[in-house]
Amino acid sequence: MTLPPLAVREVPTPRSAAAALGGGKDLLDAAREGRIDATLRIYRPHPTVAFGQRDRFLDGFDDARVAAREHGFTPLLRPVGGRAAAFHRGSLVFDHIEPTSQPIARTQDRFAEFAELYRRALASLGVDARTGEIPGEYCAGEHSVNGAGTVKLVGTAQRIVSNAWLFSSVVVVADSAPIRSVLIDVYTALGLEWAPSTAGAVEDLVPGIGIEDVKDAVLAEFARTRRLTR
Repeated sequence: MTLPPLAVREVPTPRSAAAALGGGKDLLDAAREGRIDATLRIYRPHPTVAFGQRDRFLDGFDDARVAAREHGFTPLLRPVGGRAAAFHRGSLVFDHIEPTSQPIARTQDRFAEFAELYRRALASLGVDARTGEIPGEYCAGEHSVNGAGTVKLVGTAQRIVSNAWLFSSVVVVADSAPIRSVLIDVYTALGLEWAPSTAGAVEDLVPGIGIEDVKDAVLAEFARTRRLTR
């Protein structure tokens, strides 16, 4: 089956962390209402700690939000599952929005397929990229992409509404130290165990790789299966 074209939208850094997360929802709503076709939104985020819905029920949630702010990260609650994840200007966010009459179909397949897409993209840059959860990783997921089985590099999440889905992926490209630091204090406040050594970036494994390198590699993988438009 021939897939429809995918419109690539590279956007400047949104005016705020909240606007960045909200922009994906706005496009999802537009797709649901038939106002846009398949779209890939790409941006570099503000420093953000995105908490999962389960986090807000933990006794230390308020303290965790304070800890995030003290590190210069905006605490936000995302509408999907998982645990707290952190990202910043050294990261890239890819929001893939697709209108469809059957959004629930192939939900789990999408997790596996996108994980493989990002694994291949990083591997093309010389990263020992693998899929699967690593012991002690933050915001653990069986379809995360890791480097050499030791550090988490890509986290993914999915949101489904009637007639559309959104698949969001965050690649930590550079400057992993602030992410590690904020997550140490956030997870301590939440009372959750994890291994700080799992918080890493692409450049930790292959020095010299930058934001543009990763973006181009990811777009090349998307272009393998569909035509990209701008």
